[in-house]
Amino acid sequence: MGMNVAAGGGGRRGSRKRPVMAEINVTPMVDVMLVLLIIFMVAAPLLTTSIDIDLPTARGGAQIQSNSPPLTLSVKRTGGACNSQVEMYVGDSAVPTAELDAKIKAIRATRSDTDNVIYLRGDKDVCYTDMMKLLGQIKAAGFKPNIVILPEQGS
Repeated sequence: MGMNVAAGGGGRRGSRKRPVMAEINVTPMVDVMLVLLIIFMVAAPLLTTSIDIDLPTARGGAQIQSNSPPLTLSVKRTGGACNSQVEMYVGDSAVPTAELDAKIKAIRATRSDTDNVIYLRGDKDVCYTDMMKLLGQIKAAGFKPNIVILPEQGS
């Protein structure tokens, strides 16, 4: 029950006070900011990949009514690799590859400006380069090409 009371150092009344510390310790704040940065870096990609979008249903425009049947250009690979052996048909008649450009331009000259659509049907074995060449020839002749595809089964 005794207290140690010393004359000179007990209560700090007569001693000099410590100066106030004017520094801010930023280490805890930096630690918290780094943790938040890591959390946002991990969470941001997860939020952007799971966006649920309700896309509108596509509807076709009005069909063009014309007196003539639509012009179709069919391409079928008969053998070989790319750029080798293909058969081309305008409508139901076979056309040699060398005469195709002249035939398309002659057909374009007989059709009206509103009837300038040609349907391009390509066999699944036809090379991409062959189809791109045909698209270029069709556009150069003044037609608007439409590529015919079959929808997937069950859709």
